[in-house]
Amino acid sequence: MAKHTDSTDPLDGIRLTHPDKVLYPQQGITKRELALYLAAVADRMLPHTARRFISLVRCPQGRARRCFFQRHAGAGLPDAFRRLPVEEKEGDTEEYISIVDRQGLLAAAHFGVLEIHLWGSRVDRVHYPDRLVFDLDPGPGVDFADVKRAAREMRDALDALKLKSFPLLTGGKGIHVIAPMERRRRWPEVKAFARALAERFAEQDPARFVATMTKSRREGRIFIDYLRNDLSASAIAPWSPRAREGAPVAWPVSWKELDRIPASNSVNIRTAAGQAGRPDPWPDYFDLRQPLRAASLRALGVSA
Repeated sequence: MAKHTDSTDPLDGIRLTHPDKVLYPQQGITKRELALYLAAVADRMLPHTARRFISLVRCPQGRARRCFFQRHAGAGLPDAFRRLPVEEKEGDTEEYISIVDRQGLLAAAHFGVLEIHLWGSRVDRVHYPDRLVFDLDPGPGVDFADVKRAAREMRDALDALKLKSFPLLTGGKGIHVIAPMERRRRWPEVKAFARALAERFAEQDPARFVATMTKSRREGRIFIDYLRNDLSASAIAPWSPRAREGAPVAWPVSWKELDRIPASNSVNIRTAAGQAGRPDPWPDYFDLRQPLRAASLRALGVSA
């Protein structure tokens, strides 16, 4: 990846090597087109990645070939990716990566990154999460209307616990319901809260919900994945492309918009780039500082 000085270049002076390499064979989407998409949505995506560790799904030869998940810095990553050490739960220290600017996003395209996943905490206080994520993942036999209904029910449950939430189309089959939080509680409390709420859904309506990963129990049900709420666990970033058929993206929507969305993968790289300038569907997301209240923990049987 080399720089040049053409100020009219939408890629900010970055020249990609092998820009015509096809990353999505069915759509013919190239490395350059991916980079142009990331440049178009950078102003929307970067506030989500800023000061936050990320994990990557890299597909150097394109979506249809071998892809791999990368959490640690390792060798060969560009300088545009920042590296910082993190002390893990076991006491070991590992080096992780973050993207802080447009150069980092374009470097991601250059290295065949087709997915960017976010940690739930910021780099300066990794043990204190600032977002809560419920991944509503439908099993076989569950249609998207049922997933949307479940997302609204999760929204209402969080509202009752004084937490405003936002829906994210994952670009796959499901919806993430995300609530920003104050950084006051450590991961074990937050994970216990998320687990208790997921299990309450499964206990109250076992025909529709399950809170365990056991595949044999997921037929016709929605798995409420609370396990993304833990140190070094991650969830797909808003606006990130996905390494899936159709070149979909993870697309933030408002609750009102969600009503008319036909599928979680209905927005793709080509349709999303032209919508980057639309009004922000999460206008107050970054302004919210919501405490996870002791009363909310007690309501779910979690020790505060």
